[in-house]
Formats: sequence, structure tokens, C-alpha cells
Amino acid sequence: MTRVVLAGATGWAGGALARGVARQPDLRLVAAVARRAAGGTLGKALGEPDLATPVYATALQALEAGCDVFVEYTRPDSAKANVLAALDAGAHVVIGTSGLTDDDYRDIDARARARGRGVLACGNFAITVVLLQKFAQVAARYLDHFEIIDYAHEDKVDAPSGTARELAHRLGSVRAPAIGVPLDEMRGPREARGADLNGVRVHSLRLPGYVIGVEAIFGSAGQRLHLKHEASSSAEPYVDGALLAIRRVGTLLGVHRGLDAVMEE
Repeated sequence: MTRVVLAGATGWAGGALARGVARQPDLRLVAAVARRAAGGTLGKALGEPDLATPVYATALQALEAGCDVFVEYTRPDSAKANVLAALDAGAHVVIGTSGLTDDDYRDIDARARARGRGVLACGNFAITVVLLQKFAQVAARYLDHFEIIDYAHEDKVDAPSGTARELAHRLGSVRAPAIGVPLDEMRGPREARGADLNGVRVHSLRLPGYVIGVEAIFGSAGQRLHLKHEASSSAEPYVDGALLAIRRVGTLLGVHRGLDAVMEE
């Protein structure tokens, strides 16, 4: 039985995952973190009477219950501290929160290796995102020019999203994309060409009508390739991937980025 603590358990994705964990015979949700629901049960907060998991205001309080895997699904401003606290408490960690930087992950990796624990960071647990990442890495080996468009709802506070950050990290690790006009030779505001993440230009749209989406666009003479993922308003597509991450993160050491790190080829 794997004991799980879930931070952000009443959120859009966290609530769906909490219900998913509760249905698994090999997983036990021992504590949850949700500031507004603290002091009650997760069942009361989610409208699931049989879910008696206690809810705490902070990760430090929840970790006192003891766990094998800590799942971070809160906000970028609290995620890093939560993850480091979980590693110090002896837990492996699954990160679903977006907005952490490459520097954050380097710090987390150092702490995880020092504690002998694994961290699996997934900007997106959906299988279509995993496939997009793999296809895009192949395309980057053959096509010199590529950029990323990051789509999300208007009130998403982090930009780019974790999904876009992860994709930029992967593509930039394949090669630095070619650029037609160097930025210092441009006419106009440099911001119009997007942000630089690992050498890749990333453009974030924040508009009503979007949930989460990401698109990698590759250009070559006389042709273009578009690889695009779009999500609907349901969080269910992320549950199966997150459950797989919870079950497999204990096989890792240090930080690994992307669900494919624990998927069989």
C-alpha cells in the first residue's frame, strides 16, 4: 500500500486526482493540503462522503501523517517549498504544478539526490502531451526553425505554462533553433518575438475560451509542421497519468521531467 499526501487536493486537477487515488486498491490518501478546507475532511470539501482523508492548511502539517509519495498540485509560489519539505520528510515527489523554473528544478534535484529520493515533474499528465513531446523532439532533429505557442485561460497566473516550459526544455536540448533575424537587429519591441526558454521562443496567449493547450510549429522552405495539444474543461485526462507517476516515482533518483520517464516504450 502506497501512502499518498496530495497538496492542492480541492483544485480543478487535484480534486479529480483525489477521487482517482481513492478508487485505487494499492494507494491510500492519508492527508491532503487545501487551505480553505483545512480542519475538515476531503470528502466534505469534494462532496464525497466516503472520503475521510483529513485536510491540513500546510504541507508541513500534512507530512506529519507520514507518506511514501507527496503530490504537489498547488501554485508556483508555494510549490518549491512544499517539494523540498516533502523530500526532507523522506517522501518521493510527483509535481503537477506548473511554473517552476529550470533553476528551481536544479535545486530540487540536488536535494532529492542528497535524500536518495525521486522526483517526477510533469507539466502535463495527458497522454496526448507525452506523444506531442516525443514527436516534437523527432521533428527538431530534422527541422531547423521552430517556436512554441502556449494557450491558456485568461486567469492563469504562470506564463509560460508548465507544459510549454517542459516542451521548450526538451526541444532546446535537441538543438538551438535557427532564427531568421537576430533579436538585436529587430525593429520593434523584442517582446514581440516571445520569451527565450532554453533557446526556444515561446509565446503565451491568455484568453477566455482556452483551458490548456500547446503547439510546436516547425518551419522549412515551402512547408510547415504543426503539432498541437488541446484540453477540454475536464481534468479526467490527467488522472491516469498522475496515478502512473505515483506508482513509478519510487523507481527514480533525482529529478526526471515528463511522464515518459516512467513509461514503457
